[in-house]
Order: sequence, then C-alpha cells, then structure tokens
Amino acid sequence: MERKPNRLINEKSPYLTAHAYNPVDWYPWCEEAFERAKREDKPIFLSIGYSSCHWCHVMEKESFEDEEIAEILNKYFVPIKVDREERPDIDAIYMEVCLLFNGHGGWPLTILMTPDKKPFFAGTYFPKESKPSRIGLKDLLLSVAKYWQENKEDLIQRSQKVVEYLHQENRKDREVLSKNIIDVCYLDLKSRFDNNYGGFSIKPKFPSPHNLMFLMRYYYLKKESEALTIVEKTLKKK
Repeated sequence: MERKPNRLINEKSPYLTAHAYNPVDWYPWCEEAFERAKREDKPIFLSIGYSSCHWCHVMEKESFEDEEIAEILNKYFVPIKVDREERPDIDAIYMEVCLLFNGHGGWPLTILMTPDKKPFFAGTYFPKESKPSRIGLKDLLLSVAKYWQENKEDLIQRSQKVVEYLHQENRKDREVLSKNIIDVCYLDLKSRFDNNYGGFSIKPKFPSPHNLMFLMRYYYLKKESEALTIVEKTLKKK
C-alpha cells in the first residue's frame, strides 16, 4: 500500500523531504509541534541529522521506516525532524546537551525533551532493538513514555537542572587559548594521518571537512607544505 506523505513533504530541505514518506508523523521545527505537545501533554522526540550522515540513514531504515516504531512515536510523543545544515543553531544547542550527558556527540542526534524545549535525555544513534551493550530505540521510547506518565515531574525537574547548568556554563569566563594551540592541533592531525589511505586514525572513517579546512588554513598561515599534502592525499583517496 502506498504511503501518504507527512508534513515534511512541504519542506525545502532535501534531508527533510527524504523522510516525508516515513510512517512517523514528523513535524519540522515549528511552534505548531510544541503547541500540540503542550495540549496533548506529550514529550518531544527530536531527531537531528543531515543528508550525508551514514548512521542517520541507518536509523531511518531500521526505525523511522518501521511501522512498530512509528506507532510508538506517534502515540506517545510529538516527533520533530531537523536538518542540522539548515538549522545549525538548533543543532548547536542540543549537541551541547548531548556532550554534557554523554561526554561525546554525533549524528543522528536524538533528544527527548519537554514541550517547552527543555531536554531530559540525549543520545545519538540507537538500533531498533536492544543489544547487550546498548538500549534499543523501542525499549527507550516505551520506558520514557511510561516514566512520563508516572513520573513526569521528575523529568521536568531534570530538564530544568540541565537548562540551569548550561546557562551557568555559558556565563563563565572562557579561558583565552594560547596561539600555539593551532600547532598542537596540527601535530595531532599529522600524527593520526593515514599515509596509505588518507583520513585520520583507523576505520571507520567518516568525512571530516572541518579537519581539512583547518589544515588548509594552517598551510596558509604557517606555510607548512605537509599540511596541504595531507589534505590532497585525503581528498584523492575519498
């Protein structure tokens, strides 16, 4: 049976329109979604990704195209999809939350939050089913839905503490970086460069344009020819 498109069909972002035929009742980032969450007393499920993200596509195939996961999301949450390349401002805020919760981040970025946009859970990729080493999206969603119904105030208080902590951190005086930090960064990338296959460190290797951009700027500033060589080799091997 042919699926009907969801709200993302009217978006400009190719990443969002690629999810337009998911059975998930996606909203783009809009006040309508948050108003519905408040009206129906449901938490928000926020998923942030981008078109060239490998694990974003994996999670879509495993979960967002899955009828069982879609039914859970549509029943207990208000799901929102965001393209990080279209809304880097939103991505930056919630990536900071993910780093706070987990010590690392990545995409797809998975955020669970209150209807007033305050996060109480953050993660990245989740498989559909739980594994011995990590919880699956299905169990995570069902657990959070149950906890929201039985202990909503606890999650609201937790989200408030997260917001307060972030505000405090952002008010702190930032340490001024020394000028030699760029040399330290260059030497780190140089030590991890794979001279045979390009890129940095061991597999899996994902495209890291910010590393290459840094190296090109470093070459421009320092006239360090090896920085440019690393960029050229990496691009030719991609």
